[in-house]
Amino acid sequence: MRRTKIVATLGPATDSSRQLEGLIAVGVDVVRLNFSHGTAQDHKKRAQMVRDIAAQQGRCVGILGDLQGPKIRVTKFRDGAVQLRQGADFILDSDLPDNDGDVNSVGLTYKPLPSEVREGNTLVLDDGRIVLDVVKVVGNQIHTRVATGGQLSDNKGINLRGGGLTAPALTDKDRLDVKTAAEIGVDYLAVSFPRDADDIAQARGLLREAGGQGLICAKVERAEALENIDGILEASDAIMVARGDLGVEIGDADLPAVQKRLINQARSANKIVITATQMMESMISNPIPTRAEVFDVANAVIDGTDAVMLSAETAAGAYPVPAVKTMGDICEKAETHTSAMRSRHRIDDTFTRIDESIAMAAMYAANHFKVRAIAAYTESGSTALWMSRISSSIPIYALTRHENTRTKVTLYRGVYPVEMNTSLSTSREANREAVQLMLREGIVEPSDKVIITRGNMTKLDRGTSVMEILEVSDYLSSADDD
Repeated sequence: MRRTKIVATLGPATDSSRQLEGLIAVGVDVVRLNFSHGTAQDHKKRAQMVRDIAAQQGRCVGILGDLQGPKIRVTKFRDGAVQLRQGADFILDSDLPDNDGDVNSVGLTYKPLPSEVREGNTLVLDDGRIVLDVVKVVGNQIHTRVATGGQLSDNKGINLRGGGLTAPALTDKDRLDVKTAAEIGVDYLAVSFPRDADDIAQARGLLREAGGQGLICAKVERAEALENIDGILEASDAIMVARGDLGVEIGDADLPAVQKRLINQARSANKIVITATQMMESMISNPIPTRAEVFDVANAVIDGTDAVMLSAETAAGAYPVPAVKTMGDICEKAETHTSAMRSRHRIDDTFTRIDESIAMAAMYAANHFKVRAIAAYTESGSTALWMSRISSSIPIYALTRHENTRTKVTLYRGVYPVEMNTSLSTSREANREAVQLMLREGIVEPSDKVIITRGNMTKLDRGTSVMEILEVSDYLSSADDD
């Protein structure tokens, strides 16, 4: 079974029920609603389609809402895209009307930009395709010289190499989109361009105020976010290694090491991590990926990422279903690598919580004893999350009665959500229900051993405090012999 989760962005290419049915059938775990495009009604409709089709297929699929954030862009060109030549002069003018751009100048969506750059700065446009050196700033005009030329079209993004722009993480549009996300009931809300923990706390507060209960995912895409990563990790439930804007700000050559470090830091902090951006971009227009893309996905899996994400490949590409299927195949192969099944997570730490101690003990036992599966009774999903931080080939089943917990764990590496009554009265009953469910699903055989974690059935506090290793053959009978 594939342990690494796949996040697929929805868009025009997936709006037909046939394509969406195909995506879910081949194994999408979480869908992404990109609030940078489309209307609130578009996102609500897509979310409902996902839930309806997932229910028909007996699948549990999570929903991630992704805020646009303060994307700093050029405005539009009067006569369409222009070709910028290396060495040419080009002006970014915040006073220029939005549709009056030409080969000499273009307007800006972020009006304060001229006050935040200076001579000697480097501006990178269109995800690194165009590079401009700042020569001087005159009033509301940034005079630049083209260092790397090429075609520049409407609404392309602008980054300051090295970071330092003060644009707030949450715009007025984002505040409206948070309300939409709450109405949809997203499982995760991704915050774009956060600088520090305060941006994450603000987003969480807005979501709770709007009635949403989703978890918060910080997209690491600013140089400042790397400087404040400890605080961001503590304030977030998950992070996304958003390699597009991050690579533009810090330089692509530094990205591989930063990606590895972020994955390790997130797992060490018991947080979820998604690796994103251009993972299989060639499949937007081709039915197979490049070998470099195969290596990219596989390396993220071997490094321990919880999930890998597809963007335009599924939102607007010609092969959305093959892209998911191919990515899944790559993940499964990579997961057989020995380093993907080894872990020293918290091996030298002292635990302060009983439930986390049980989770760690269960994973140690699973990795050093021949068990087929782990079944974790859980209310919030915390036990399954802690277990998933330990690399293993043993599947973890999160047994819960709460739908929002089941959709939440769709992003946890190696964890599979299962609907189960968690208010059973006796330990024998709880064990039997779990074992017989795994038998019915073909997960285990009578000769197997399994690990069960749950609360103490004799106490009012049902927090996870018990781990048992069971012989499946002892629970073949449905008779209750407590």
